[in-house]
Amino acid sequence: MHVLTNELQDYHKLITMSDNKIMKTRNIIGYEKFLVNQWIKLVTLGYFTRELMKGKIEKRKFFRILQRLLYFLSKMKHNKYVKIGNRIKINLYIPAFPSPAFFNACQKVVVFDEKMPDATVLISVTKACRYRCPHCYQKHDRGKDIDLDVLISTVKKIQDKGVAFFNIEGGEPFLVFDRLQKVCQAIDKRSEILINSTGDGMTYEKLQGIKSDNLLGIMFSLHTYIPEELNRFTGVDHAWATLEEGIELCHRVGIPVTLNTCLQRDAFYDGTFEKVMEKAREFGGVILQLIKPKPAGGWLEGGAGRFSEEDVKWVVKKAFQYNLKRKYRSYTFISPMVYEESPRMFGCTSGATDRFYVNAKGDLQPCEFLNISFGNIARDDFDQIYNQMREVFRIPGDCLLCEKYASRVNELMKQHHLDRLPLNPELSKEIYQNWDRGKVPEFYRKMMDM
Repeated sequence: MHVLTNELQDYHKLITMSDNKIMKTRNIIGYEKFLVNQWIKLVTLGYFTRELMKGKIEKRKFFRILQRLLYFLSKMKHNKYVKIGNRIKINLYIPAFPSPAFFNACQKVVVFDEKMPDATVLISVTKACRYRCPHCYQKHDRGKDIDLDVLISTVKKIQDKGVAFFNIEGGEPFLVFDRLQKVCQAIDKRSEILINSTGDGMTYEKLQGIKSDNLLGIMFSLHTYIPEELNRFTGVDHAWATLEEGIELCHRVGIPVTLNTCLQRDAFYDGTFEKVMEKAREFGGVILQLIKPKPAGGWLEGGAGRFSEEDVKWVVKKAFQYNLKRKYRSYTFISPMVYEESPRMFGCTSGATDRFYVNAKGDLQPCEFLNISFGNIARDDFDQIYNQMREVFRIPGDCLLCEKYASRVNELMKQHHLDRLPLNPELSKEIYQNWDRGKVPEFYRKMMDM
């Protein structure tokens, strides 16, 4: 134990040294990852021991809390870690360690007698976008952007509920920079921020205006490695050039570049995925979110494609290879949605089980891919509609609701001759009042038993 402690102290000195301008990030696997995990355990133990001594947690719950935290950390074994500056990301939606936001996220496991608090929110600050992507889940989200004061007030309420990770997007948020900047400024160090962008409207000055300690990075979509294909897909002939320029600007300012990709089934068999990963490494991406195509928005009626159980296993296998094999150490850390939403992991985390969505016009949705609403923050009391949604999702489930009930959403949209989504609260109730959410996912089942 003494030897291990000395190793950890040496590692702590190494990892907290200032990075030079060339190497601002480093991927962590193997034995180095083992050391990082021991460091996380020791520092987190110290944090909660101080919380215990301050009387902020009950003595009888102390060891149960530690047990839960250790269990969560064990579920990260398939991830590649990435050091960004002096902090380490172990999961896309878990704030970097060590940071105030990380320990705020840890508070999720402190709750035993009621539903555990939500940790993540996705917020759209505008519908404005000059791209025409066919799969856009906001394709039918027509309406005026919510009043900025209402949005900021809601952001503060959300943060006070314990949300530790804010994913901010548009449309294209840099087209309405004043809204983006003010929302970011309203989020204090208790939460980490990730911004989704195409790069359209981005400038060096704007990036300097939002750079902060709790900004994880800018996330760009990389759905292909071929410039002409991205231009066709977005309907904009300079989309690839804008992407490259945005990535270069982020590197110049010192804001980490993160990526997402939404690939169809065949891309994992014909070499496309591997070429996307090559491009992600070339772009200096620190994390790549691997998104499974969803039947929502522009793909509500079709286009999302189907993945068999064997296809999913194949995709997961590829992701694990890139995350764990030494030959792929230099490649971008993959956050695979297909694995994290599986029954053995977190299942469907919508409805503020672990995430929810506020669209540009203020609708409160369980998830960006589930086109139903529990109300609108411009007209309804946020706490009331938020709590109502949480009650509907009181027990976690492993059914992917956006996939199972997409046809019913589309049916109601046509039946009532609607030209916009999400469904209003009354029609939404027709979806959720008798739905089947499946079984409690393994992660939450074990967590609730601890």
